[in-house]
Amino acid sequence: MTHRDSRTPLYGIAVAAQLVDLPEATLRLFESKGLLLPARSEGGTRRYSDDDIDRLRRAAQLRDDGLNIVGIARVLELQDENADLRESLADGPASASDGPTSPPA
Repeated sequence: MTHRDSRTPLYGIAVAAQLVDLPEATLRLFESKGLLLPARSEGGTRRYSDDDIDRLRRAAQLRDDGLNIVGIARVLELQDENADLRESLADGPASASDGPTSPPA
């Protein structure tokens, strides 16, 4: 069985709304405020990936915790940055050739 890429856009807005238990209007609002950017089909239909679904769930939880849209955007940005840093650390230290070099003698 092949592993599906979590960034592959699969779900229309109705299915995505059901998966995250939010009204479609909330998904549109989150998009309009820049909290996520779903892919679009050739006809312009929104298509959400598994990563988008995860981001929507995180945004909804933050909203339920009392954060406003600006706060949600900032927390999501920091979470993404944290994940990127953790991924960089998991890749291991840079090789010696990637570091600074001494000037030729």
